[in-house]
Amino acid sequence: MTQGLEMRSVSKFYRAGSERITALDRVSIRVEPGEFVAVVGPSGSGKTTFLSIAGALLRPSEGEVILNGKNIAALPDRHLSDIRLREIGFIMQASNLIPYLNVLDQLLVVKRMAGKVTPADKAFAVELLSDLGLDKRMKNYPEKLSGGEKQRVAIARALMNDPGIILADEPTASLDTKRAHEVVSLIARAVKTRRKAAVMVTHDERLLSYCDKVYRMEDGRLSLMEPMLAH
Repeated sequence: MTQGLEMRSVSKFYRAGSERITALDRVSIRVEPGEFVAVVGPSGSGKTTFLSIAGALLRPSEGEVILNGKNIAALPDRHLSDIRLREIGFIMQASNLIPYLNVLDQLLVVKRMAGKVTPADKAFAVELLSDLGLDKRMKNYPEKLSGGEKQRVAIARALMNDPGIILADEPTASLDTKRAHEVVSLIARAVKTRRKAAVMVTHDERLLSYCDKVYRMEDGRLSLMEPMLAH
């Protein structure tokens, strides 16, 4: 089975009265396990639509979305929610932590959604948090965390179900430069060490050197940019 994420000639159309709007225009991309890819482009270029289709939140009008060997574009809705939970990890602009759960429980609630929490699950959560420098914060609640710490918890939570795909939507939008570099470098390290296929949509071009490839989205079309220098 082919692992990772692949989109083949994916288009998305919307209707505005009698007019057909093309949000994505025959987009093709392949992201291998262990590969960290960025997508940049102006507002309204199609980045959000692209990420929504890659994350099984939106269906394409045309084309195929292959996730770990399965064409998820052809699956019924009841299967897509399970795929989102078990096979895709999302890191959003805001950390979206649950205010009344401590850091460790922020991760364990993901396992509760998928079934029950086992001792192995708890050990894995502790391992993830320790890897991200949060071993002394596990009993803290979100109100006691900095913005960078909250995003690190969000990274750990995205990895909790050991998904094959990580999708990050402007994960540094609310962070200062130092914290932004810290968070993206941690995402990049997790992608490499845990062999995830990852896509980050970002406006922050200072962070692109952490990525293996950079694509530009414009008017719904995706194109590969020049290779980035290693950070």
